[in-house]
Amino acid sequence: MTDELRLEERVSIALRRLYRAYGYQPYRVNRFEEYELYMRNKSFLTSEQILAFCDTDGRLLALKPDVTLSVVKNTRDSDGPMKVFYSESVYRVPRAGYGFAEIMQTGVELIGRVDAYAMGEVLMLAARSLEAISGEYALDIADLSITEGVLSGEALGEGERRQLLTFISQKNLHGLTALCDSLGVSGQTRAWLAALITEYGPLRETLSRMEALGLPPACEKGLADLRAVAQLLEAFGVDRVNLDFSVVNDMNYYNGLVFSGFIDGIPGGVLSGGRYDRLMEKLGRTSEAIGFAVYLDQLERFAPESREPDVDTLLLYENDAQAAEAARAAQALIARGERVRVQRGEAPQRLRCRRVVRLGEGGGEQ
Repeated sequence: MTDELRLEERVSIALRRLYRAYGYQPYRVNRFEEYELYMRNKSFLTSEQILAFCDTDGRLLALKPDVTLSVVKNTRDSDGPMKVFYSESVYRVPRAGYGFAEIMQTGVELIGRVDAYAMGEVLMLAARSLEAISGEYALDIADLSITEGVLSGEALGEGERRQLLTFISQKNLHGLTALCDSLGVSGQTRAWLAALITEYGPLRETLSRMEALGLPPACEKGLADLRAVAQLLEAFGVDRVNLDFSVVNDMNYYNGLVFSGFIDGIPGGVLSGGRYDRLMEKLGRTSEAIGFAVYLDQLERFAPESREPDVDTLLLYENDAQAAEAARAAQALIARGERVRVQRGEAPQRLRCRRVVRLGEGGGEQ
């Protein structure tokens, strides 16, 4: 049965089994949310374009472009620790396309206390999610508190910090150097920022090189979290995890650990996540939170629709007198495990089939 499903559907089924195995419970969200929720948090969204409509009671609603915001809005701190997963449609403009689309998205949210085990478990699930798509994957992680710690000794405005972060996310060392010149950034901070751009590789080895740089004390918490995460991932038997400080999410919403997942053959990421305690605070919550989403629409670029025939046998009959014979022939073929389409007259032009069987006027096959 699953062989006949599209790749994104097969992956979605595999991911639901994976998340259930680690005690995550399915979570359903409303298709509609108040438009204002998304307008207040547009920079948190993958796409800022939102499909909105006026409800019968006059409220302005939106087809949800994101699931995390809906989960946070519709839960309470008093609900206690939550480990949930979802497989939902979101409505937005695809990353590589034009026009709104209904997109299948699967993900995990852990709301409550986010300790070392929680971070390691979510990263492990992210890696296993990528592995369910392809063995050729990479999970790149960073810790925003380290980037913040490097910048903490400089007198920078919010806009200037954002410019620096943009160059880091682009791995643009030339642009970063020029901006540091114009802002009067100290030589030591420049060296650290250059390391954030140039250092990349397997988590434990790259982390060791970063620790040898003598980063400021404000970075110690982030370094300690990465050490703990590296240990947990080894315990889970997960590799293919790289340290990459170009993984930068909006610091108004995210803090600490952030990560992106990639599959060989798909340009751009298919998975994105991180800690979003600041989003929780912005929405009046006290709980910590971490999660990720798998963008299943990206899989269409990885595995185009198969050219497998639509049916095995196209069974054609000419008149009403042959209808019963067509039914018997179809039943016999289906009993043999074939996929059969019965059609009166000529074959449809766009139908792909392995063979055509036409009932003759005498009642036999031709």
